[in-house]
Amino acid sequence: MTTRERHLDRVTDSLLQIEIELRRLDVWASVSPPEAAFQSAEPFCLDTMSFPQWLQFVFLQKMKVLIESGHPLPSVSGIAPMAEEYFRGQQLSGRGLVQALEEMDRLLSGA
Repeated sequence: MTTRERHLDRVTDSLLQIEIELRRLDVWASVSPPEAAFQSAEPFCLDTMSFPQWLQFVFLQKMKVLIESGHPLPSVSGIAPMAEEYFRGQQLSGRGLVQALEEMDRLLSGA
């Protein structure tokens, strides 16, 4: 197995962990947001989706497409701080999700 293949395996495992955490938090949606929600010009579609929706329907989907098509992955990622901000002041503890996103940030940023 090449270094690239090992890296892709780790990224794929990390994507699965993010999905598991979204499900554990009971924020995994069974219905996609309306098409207009995807047209946002704001980072993380803040004006049209919740952060968990963005993770599920934008980030996870785009990453899966990149992996399956063999396209290069992003070389920089900073999603974990957004998750920390999202969960700040909420009753729901997103620590597991933040940790999964920290791992993804590390894998994509090469740290």
